[in-house]
Order: sequence, then C-alpha cells, then structure tokens
Amino acid sequence: METDNETAKDRIPRIDTYGFQRPDGFDYTFYEEFQSRYLVVLTRRAIKWSKLLQTSTAVEQSMKVKRYIRKGIPNEHRCHVWMFVSGAQARMEKNPGYYHNALVEGKKNTKLVDTVITDLNRTFPDNVKFRKDASQCLQPMLYNILVAYGHHNSSVGYCQGMNFLTGYLILVTKDEEKAFWLLDALLGHILPDYYSPAMIGLKVDQEVLGDLVKLKIPAVADLMEKHGVMWTLVVSRWFICLFIDVLPVETVLRIWDCLFYEGSKIIFRVALTLIKQYQAFILESRNFPDVCDKFKEITKGQLVTECHLFMQKIFVDPGRLSKTSIIKLREKHRSQLLTQE
Repeated sequence: METDNETAKDRIPRIDTYGFQRPDGFDYTFYEEFQSRYLVVLTRRAIKWSKLLQTSTAVEQSMKVKRYIRKGIPNEHRCHVWMFVSGAQARMEKNPGYYHNALVEGKKNTKLVDTVITDLNRTFPDNVKFRKDASQCLQPMLYNILVAYGHHNSSVGYCQGMNFLTGYLILVTKDEEKAFWLLDALLGHILPDYYSPAMIGLKVDQEVLGDLVKLKIPAVADLMEKHGVMWTLVVSRWFICLFIDVLPVETVLRIWDCLFYEGSKIIFRVALTLIKQYQAFILESRNFPDVCDKFKEITKGQLVTECHLFMQKIFVDPGRLSKTSIIKLREKHRSQLLTQE
C-alpha cells in the first residue's frame, strides 16, 4: 500500500530547482504541503519586488527595503538585489576588467591552481550541475572564480569552504564576474576574518556565540560546560559554510538575503534560534556524543524546511542583538585569543 510520502514523491522531482538531489528520508509529504503555502507567499513577494524595482534599478537602504529583504527576495531578483545591497555592484563598476586580470594572473600561480583543482570534484557531489558530465558543467566557472579570488586576496589564497560559498553564488548569479564580486563582499567585507590563515574571526565568533547562549539560553550553556563540549565542535560548519549543507537550500538563500543587507550578526540570529527552538531536545543529552548528535539533528526537519516561518523566528526568538554588543564581545575574545597564541 502506498504511503502519502510515496505518492508525494511521485509528484515532486528527485532533483530540486538548484540541481541538488533530495536526500534519502526526505519528507516529500511535508514539503508538498509547505510548497503549496509558500508559493502563495512567493507570488505576492514577486509582485511587490517588481513594483519596487520599477522605480529604480538601484536598491537604496531603507526600512521598506529591509522589511522586503527579511520577507524574502524572489529568485529572479536575488542576484540584482545582492549586488546592490552588498556593495558588490559599486566595486565591480569601479574596477572594470579587474576580474579578468585577476584570473589571468591567478592562473600563473601553480600552487593556487593545484589547490583549487583538488577541491573541484568535492564541491556538491550531490548536485547534477557540478558534475563533469553535466551538459553545462559549472566546474569551470567555479575554478575561474576561486583562482581569480585567490590572486585578488593573496593573504587568504584558497581555503576549503570557499568552494561551497562560490558554488551557491554561481547557482544564484549564473555570472562569473558577479559571483566573484559577491564572494569578495562576503569574505572581504561581511565576514570578519573567517578565512584568514589563522581563521581568527571564525574562532572569535564561535566564542561570541557561546557568550550569547550563556546570556539568552543559560541552561544549554551549562549543559555544554558540564559535558566539556566546545562550541567549535558543534557549530564551526554553521559559520564557515554559512549554513550550506547544514540547512535546506531555500532556507540558506533566505538567510543570505539578510546577511548581504544586515551583515554577519544574522549568523548569530540563526544559530540562537536553532538552539532556542530545540532547547528542550538538546537538554535531553546525557553525555558528550549525545550533545554532538543533538546539534546535528536540530538542523533537519520541518522547522528549517518551512523557511518563511523560520526567518520570522530569527528576528523574534533571540530578542535584541545590537551591533555594539557584538562588536564588544568580538573585541574581548579577539584580544583573549591573540594573547593565547
């Protein structure tokens, strides 16, 4: 006898819009129900965005734009809006021909080229668009952008994780040069030193999250301390891959909508919301491995699939999260880490 999930599976493609294969155990029934609700939202948002962008191609900073972005950017406008709100468009226009020159120079660096090539086949093996046998394989674009960026930001070069960020940018922009400038916006302007050789910014932000959990969800902070679980063990992938391969694709893109406009504190909002929503579940942990398993589990299921509702929660659940307080916490942990080294 067919189950609801099996019949829904017949109606929903195994490969999503972005080229990713749906994982084993995917809840097709819930996804179908969610999509029927979400398509109504997407249609409404698309009409509102089209009206907004009719008046001006530039996306100015305003409360209205902030509200629109928090409610989601339709995929057809995503590249355009990301480029403007992140400053990538302005930097690209100020530097005509820069990307092409960076690529030419980057290809001369054999060490950089070899490092990038090593990671190409490891990038999204579950995505049909990145496979070598794909009709329009995206690997050459990925290679070009990573080599150009490695030359552009020689202090970073290439680090694992950058391939995933770039892959997502290619899927959204379908444009090498724009993806390059958006990668520059993320790594050079939005994320504080996540990809520097010492990854100091990444280490700092994990400690900052620990402080925020102590303040806002103290029972979980006590549990982590009791079992000796360091934050880096459970959340480093959340930070370094900006939730890629952690949360569903559409949820990640909705998070990035806000990240490009509001900056890196969005990462804390998402992390705190996941922990707060699943506080009772996490607190069931009896030992070290239990805690680690629970943190893997909380990134799956209906809450994170229902991206529109989840995004509403990230601006409510963590409460106030001021930029000033984040800066102070970062300064505190940065000085502590630099003293230890």
